[in-house]
Amino acid sequence: MKYGERTYRSLINKDNLTSYNVKIAESDLLISSDTDLTDEALKSLVKHRYSLEAYIKNHSDFLTSLLPLLDDDLAPPIVRDMLSKSKICGVGPMAGVAGAVSEFVGYDLLNHTKNLIIENGGDIFIKSQNKLITSVYAGVSALSYNVNFIVKPEETPLGICTSSATVGPSLSFGKADAVCVISKSATLADAAASAIGNKVKNKNDIKSALDFGINIKGVTGIIIILENEMGAIGKLELV
Repeated sequence: MKYGERTYRSLINKDNLTSYNVKIAESDLLISSDTDLTDEALKSLVKHRYSLEAYIKNHSDFLTSLLPLLDDDLAPPIVRDMLSKSKICGVGPMAGVAGAVSEFVGYDLLNHTKNLIIENGGDIFIKSQNKLITSVYAGVSALSYNVNFIVKPEETPLGICTSSATVGPSLSFGKADAVCVISKSATLADAAASAIGNKVKNKNDIKSALDFGINIKGVTGIIIILENEMGAIGKLELV
């Protein structure tokens, strides 16, 4: 399966929600909400992408740095969020970009819908009035789609972000098939997934990577999958 095809999206059970795709360049959002909010979502995505692109034009290190950068109080909100969350996780600011886009578009759309799921390349922002079951996609691992956990409505809005060394274009210095991180902040969850994934070189690293990750302020749960083994930690109800 080519990652670009995102065939896993066909497996998403959307219940009574309306689903639609909004895409600009690298940002490819699958959105499910109470009604079709394509126009509102596109307007929001344009706004936040413009903020990022304009900032990068004048701060090239924001795009390339693999280490945290200094806070910038004059930067747009999405940039400030990426700077602060990446500093917490010890990674470059772009490690949280997909989660940040999902989250910032998500909060814009919550003015128009009570239920919302935004998926951006495996990085998800959720607001739901119903209990949901989330499955972890881990590429060719035998555990792919076989590790599931419950998302309770009172826990949302919530970010669920997954980093992988074997699926998709994300840069990872580890070997994990999936590092799934849950946090109230999708930006933080995305950056943390990258930081944790970098520490998983083999199966013996799963426990130490979980211990490292759960100590990142704001991370509430982690699942790591590497080949036929997995580990989990935090506030998780596996099913």
